[in-house]
Amino acid sequence: MNADQNAETPPQTYTRIGGLLYLVIIAAGMFAELFVRGKLVVPGNPAATANNIMTHELLWRISIATDLVMHICDVPLMLIFFILLRPVNKDIALLALLFNLIQTAVLVANKLNLLTALFAITGGANLKAFDVKQLYDLGYNALHLHDYGFGVGLIFFGFTCLIVGYLIARSGYLPRALGILMQIAGVCYLANSFALIIDPSFAGRMFPFVLLPPFIAELSLCLWLLLKGVDMEKWRARIGPRPGYTSA
Repeated sequence: MNADQNAETPPQTYTRIGGLLYLVIIAAGMFAELFVRGKLVVPGNPAATANNIMTHELLWRISIATDLVMHICDVPLMLIFFILLRPVNKDIALLALLFNLIQTAVLVANKLNLLTALFAITGGANLKAFDVKQLYDLGYNALHLHDYGFGVGLIFFGFTCLIVGYLIARSGYLPRALGILMQIAGVCYLANSFALIIDPSFAGRMFPFVLLPPFIAELSLCLWLLLKGVDMEKWRARIGPRPGYTSA
């Protein structure tokens, strides 16, 4: 998009599209993490986990594809947040986009661990040197690595939330409360991820409570974008008079 096209596109169009994309991201993430991996992966039991994945292999593959759809939606949403928040501070909005881009790249690459687990568990001609227990252990180790990869990705998303929250709080055309909620979400993501790396047992005691504030913050922002959008009067006051913007 060039500058002229941006000037002709009402910000409410971006908020509606952004809210819809965010809703898809939240729904896809919950389906893959909670309703598939949360049901099939048995903590501390590689054999039971392997049997569940083999029994529901198609569902496992669908969950990976759903994750990838989620990350595809991440990319246009990054651009939308940049467009909506650059009137506050273009450089800081770009910094948020860069942190978010790294997060998405890490999480996309991390999906390979889920495929590695599947390939190890189902075996193959190139894995005949391993017995069944070893294959199950290899698969379970790949799932364990996926958990850590997810945590690493969320470190960058934690900084994204902090920056986006700061920009929202200062914008005037989006609720300050949403900005504060997003900053709290960022702190929670960072605390959870660094705890996972430094002290996994402590991270286990924090979970899932530490991720409740991020869920509330992101869902609130998603619904606000989808249903309310920006305050057009304050948006115009922030950017000054520009042709092409309407309250649509």
